[in-house]
Amino acid sequence: MHPTLRLLAVAGVVLALGAGLAVAGAPGGQPMDKDGRFTNLDGTTPQSFGSVLRWGVWDRLTRKRRRSPDRAPVPRVQPDLGLLARPPAKGEGARLTWLGHASWLVQLDGVSLLVDPVLSPSIQGVVARNAPAALAAADLPPVAAQLVSHNHFDHLDLATLRRVRAPVVAGLGLKSFFRREGLPATELGWWGQTKVGPVTITFVPAQHWSRRGVFDANKTLWGGFVIEGSSARLYHTGDTAYFPGFAEVGRRFPRLDAALVPIGAYDPAWFMQRQHMSPEQAVQAALDCGAKAALPMHWGAFKLSDEPLDEPPRRFTAEWRRRGLAAERMRVLAIGESVMVRSR
Repeated sequence: MHPTLRLLAVAGVVLALGAGLAVAGAPGGQPMDKDGRFTNLDGTTPQSFGSVLRWGVWDRLTRKRRRSPDRAPVPRVQPDLGLLARPPAKGEGARLTWLGHASWLVQLDGVSLLVDPVLSPSIQGVVARNAPAALAAADLPPVAAQLVSHNHFDHLDLATLRRVRAPVVAGLGLKSFFRREGLPATELGWWGQTKVGPVTITFVPAQHWSRRGVFDANKTLWGGFVIEGSSARLYHTGDTAYFPGFAEVGRRFPRLDAALVPIGAYDPAWFMQRQHMSPEQAVQAALDCGAKAALPMHWGAFKLSDEPLDEPPRRFTAEWRRRGLAAERMRVLAIGESVMVRSR
């Protein structure tokens, strides 16, 4: 692919051209603009196409962009498949396994859930993985549901979802999209809930946007997930900028045992800060929601912005230490690594 065309393609993936169908009215009181498209709580919308061109092409050609390698070493371990085949039972807490990027295997109360499963070798054939996914779909235990935070290609990977074949839980506007792909789906507005076996799933606000095609910007809803079992309460923020909603999640769901917070794809700030957090902001987000533990994600797997791939965890750890926070409340996992969390 010609370098300039690849830059445009990468820019499109970073803005993560999303998918979906228009939703009539404002279901569940979701904020919408005059054209019936979802907005963030503060009314903000995506970057303009002119901003995409400035960052993706002009700033690159004029050498205004920070330069960093497309590859970097990222810690990775081989998951224990025998262990993952046995989800923790009721009262035993939750096992969280980071599969890379924003993808997690969450297991609690005898149930296995996938969150934003992206196990393919690239994003739409444009952005290759820097580090392999922790598992192939065939290696997964039986999955009760796949939770999809929004429709951007690096979070909604149809190839993975089809291989797993489990029902989907996602935001408003996506049920018909998944039905066309042969996947049963439940769609939720912000603060909407559903049950997967004994586990309660709540879709919560995030500061982001959605798109998968040319004309469907913000026609489907984005968000994060609070996952509650008998002995663990978890918060996957989804893809998000820093916003006051973290404190509101913490207010509505006190005693969160772990927050999975994105720390990558933040440079340059003028372009990224409306949709992603810096590592320092991710530390603040974890504090805002009151989580007992912070587990960073959304770094190392795909080169989506200008910072070095291995920079985010260094900055996150440095900020955690600078604030004098307890070391045991934060853990940077290797891809494929698992951690147990439990309410005390």
